[in-house]
Amino acid sequence: MLRIYIIGISILIIAILANGMAYKIGMASWYDFLKLINEHGWKAFSHLNVLDYLWLFIGYPLTLGFGYYIGEKAFQLMF
Repeated sequence: MLRIYIIGISILIIAILANGMAYKIGMASWYDFLKLINEHGWKAFSHLNVLDYLWLFIGYPLTLGFGYYIGEKAFQLMF
């Protein structure tokens, strides 16, 4: 149970940092994407550029996976 908690905290910290960096450089976040869908329906897909899609569907999941990896390694170092 402690392992899952440490990994979850690690993913959360990495997600917060990733969202902050994405905002800072002007990339869309999942919050922006969902807001666009809410406002424009499926036409929201035309409001984002290719880099936003690459970030949302490739970069962000890889970043969260890295958060898992960091959490797993932190747990192994502790125990």
